[in-house]
Amino acid sequence: MKIDDEIGRFSSAHRAMLSTINPDGTPHLVPIVFARVGDELVSAIDWKPKSTRKLQRLENIRADPAVSLIVDNYDDDWTKLWWVRADGSARVIDADTDEGEAAIDALVAKYQQYSAERPAGPVIIVGTLTWRSWRAS
Repeated sequence: MKIDDEIGRFSSAHRAMLSTINPDGTPHLVPIVFARVGDELVSAIDWKPKSTRKLQRLENIRADPAVSLIVDNYDDDWTKLWWVRADGSARVIDADTDEGEAAIDALVAKYQQYSAERPAGPVIIVGTLTWRSWRAS
């Protein structure tokens, strides 16, 4: 798969799985919505129900910025299987910064659900991306 194709497949997906590293070294995996802004991937904490406002993914990123995000396509026709993974370095910023506003603008543009109520943040920005991919055909 050419790099432009894998980035395009990833960017057009509506959901990714974000993996961070817990303090004990185990993985922490959560589904997220995201957008691409230039060479970075962005996500924000929004109004959807959470069990707590002190989210483990944010604490993990603050302690260790290494993350992975994966998007995949499953089909019963296994010739249509594929996945794309982006590994990078994440940081957490406030939504009310210029960079945070740009990230939220990109999320609002991608997800109609955010047009009525914008995410309040904080914002996760993942940069220094390395792309990996596989597909069955």
